[in-house]
Amino acid sequence: MMIKKFAAAALILGGLTASATQAATKWHMPTPYGDANLPTQIAHQFAEEIKTGTGGELDITVHSGASLVKHPEIPRAVRTGQVQMGEVFIGIMGNTHPVFKHDNIPFLATNFEDSEKLWKAAKPEIEKQLDKEGMVLLYTVPWPAQSLYTKAPVSKLADLQGLKMRAYSPSTSRLADLMNTTPTTVQVPEIPQAFSTGIIDAMITSPSTGVNGQAWDYLSHYTDVKAWIPKNVVVVNKRAFRRLDKETQQVILTAAANAEEKGWNGVRAQATKDTATLAQNGITVTEPSPELMTELQKIGEIMIKEWKEEAPEEVGAILNQFYQ
Repeated sequence: MMIKKFAAAALILGGLTASATQAATKWHMPTPYGDANLPTQIAHQFAEEIKTGTGGELDITVHSGASLVKHPEIPRAVRTGQVQMGEVFIGIMGNTHPVFKHDNIPFLATNFEDSEKLWKAAKPEIEKQLDKEGMVLLYTVPWPAQSLYTKAPVSKLADLQGLKMRAYSPSTSRLADLMNTTPTTVQVPEIPQAFSTGIIDAMITSPSTGVNGQAWDYLSHYTDVKAWIPKNVVVVNKRAFRRLDKETQQVILTAAANAEEKGWNGVRAQATKDTATLAQNGITVTEPSPELMTELQKIGEIMIKEWKEEAPEEVGAILNQFYQ
């Protein structure tokens, strides 16, 4: 009789343990940008959709604003399993392999239609490289086109010579060099202080970054050069993903597809809205002069050529598909 009681107790405790294990799957997702940014808002919606779709069995905490892991360290954190999932600006990974630079090349794709075409061309190579690094691609969210912020009007490249230009990826560092400016690495949360203390004098970034950082407090001009349209990418640790059952994996993939659609649709309206907000807050918003555009496009041609030389096979495949 006593043996039967112990056996029953063991079964009950075992069942409780199993239920707790099933209900306690907790993942962490660091993101580099604050909650006011569209990609972060979509990340929160993505996590909530997964929680709902799994009946709470998979609960993903979004750690925004680089609060858990600093931006440049997010890919390594996901790769090593320090966190299960993360969001990163694709160009940050440019030193890992040249294919990650595809959307940081000036004047290769400057409108959303071309940017979508470029992404379709680059996606197979991106997935290959991520797989080699132990990660699975989930979705992307584009930014508005990157344009020029300065403290004074700019009509030609000579107006920028000698300035300290913010850089945030290998490609933007190279661009700053070719513009005869000094590349200075500054991440998004540090931009206001960097301008205020003279660490940087100019930057090329999206209208959204300018609005969220209240750029009107430390600069006065926005020249809408629309140099390129970069993206954030959300990735998951391959081993962590494969340990999930097929049903849960499908919930994640469905939520990822929904997030990507929201991103590509939402960014168009966001770009228009944020550019208007810059002007409403006193920043002078202007179209670039023909001279400036000609000079910048020549730099773009140099960078496309250099990019292809870095990895002729992979980059060549992307460019061939893009130009078809």
